[in-house]
Amino acid sequence: MAKEKEHMNLVFVGHVDHGKSTTVGRLLFDAGSVSEQELRKLKEKAKELGKAGFEFAFVMDNLKEERERGLTIDLAHKRFNTDKYYFTIIDAPGHKDFIKNMITGASQADSAVLVVAANDGVMAQTKEHVFLCRTLGVQQLIVAINKMDMKDYSEDVFKKVKTEVETLLKTVGYDPSKVQFLPIASLPGDNVVKKTDKMSWYKGPTLLAALDLFNIPEKPTNLPLRLPIQDVYNITGIGVVPVGKVETGIMKVGDKVIFVPAREGKGVSGEVKSIEMHHEQLKQAGPGDNVGFNVRGIEKKDIARGDVLGHTDNVPTVASEFTAQIVVLNHPSVMTVGYTPVFHIHTSQVACQIMAIVKKLNAATGETIAENPDFIKNGDAAIIKVKPVQPIVIEKQKDIPHMSRFAIRDSGVTVAAGMCIDLVKKELNKK
Repeated sequence: MAKEKEHMNLVFVGHVDHGKSTTVGRLLFDAGSVSEQELRKLKEKAKELGKAGFEFAFVMDNLKEERERGLTIDLAHKRFNTDKYYFTIIDAPGHKDFIKNMITGASQADSAVLVVAANDGVMAQTKEHVFLCRTLGVQQLIVAINKMDMKDYSEDVFKKVKTEVETLLKTVGYDPSKVQFLPIASLPGDNVVKKTDKMSWYKGPTLLAALDLFNIPEKPTNLPLRLPIQDVYNITGIGVVPVGKVETGIMKVGDKVIFVPAREGKGVSGEVKSIEMHHEQLKQAGPGDNVGFNVRGIEKKDIARGDVLGHTDNVPTVASEFTAQIVVLNHPSVMTVGYTPVFHIHTSQVACQIMAIVKKLNAATGETIAENPDFIKNGDAAIIKVKPVQPIVIEKQKDIPHMSRFAIRDSGVTVAAGMCIDLVKKELNKK
């Protein structure tokens, strides 16, 4: 039996209408992950709905409602093999109402493909998605400059957009020299899987080949087990099945585990009976695995999205308040003490109040510019003290970086993002 390929979570991000879903669909189809027959059905369906040309996007948009609206609403997960890896592709919505799913998506990804349309260049959401990828710890990027067919496959247009994106990447701290840029046209299929003869000036890899140039990130198996719950299902014949991605550590069948905060902050414990991924039973799951699992002694009402599972001998940290380093991205005015936006931390969404703005920092160097400023605004980096309205699981950046990051949102916009650097632990009332 050949060695199981290394697994990576890949997220596709970019501005709405820049062709993310079409790129994913084209990739899966040309690489043989979607059959002719499936595509033919989708083509008919697309025509019927007056959306001819959307068939590739439909590959990922398998929710009926999305097909009718022609927008990606929720995250679609699809398994996909390259020569070197097997990927779970997370198609992150570009439409701004759905950016909270994008946050969940990016925080699950090891690597990202940023799709930028050649005819538009960098747009508002391109910036937001790049910043979120960075703050949420996506280490590796490919930039696919799409819709080259609309610009006559021009090398000058490609170079111009590339320069624009490079500038953007530098501002958030990515090194553009480590990022692969490629010109593609997803609808006709140029350079996605098949090399094209329309851009003889381009000597680099296709999108498919570029994916194999990603490096597998070091798996944090030596850190304590942390698995944020995404959903909880009741499945006939099995019982309660929580679903989520292992962030750090290893979960084995037979492990004694605890979910926190879970119901009035008591924590709920049980024993792992079974673990399943892509419909296969596993003996254990490690970082990056999106799994469903069954725990003896747990009822559906006991746990919810946003709870975090750990071993009973190393309980995830529940904080009653925490100190964070943040960058303000996109706030309509200023952020002051008393402001209470929603923090998106792993899979939980909790309103948190800013108790103090400790200091303002130089975003590039991290030096202190001002102590206890009255407010912070766009472009400012700062250290703040925060009190969640209810206890949440978060870890310090230096202990478990994967569990320290968050985005701050207000009325449908990501206003800031950051990470936890210190916290006040809430003692659990063990049941």
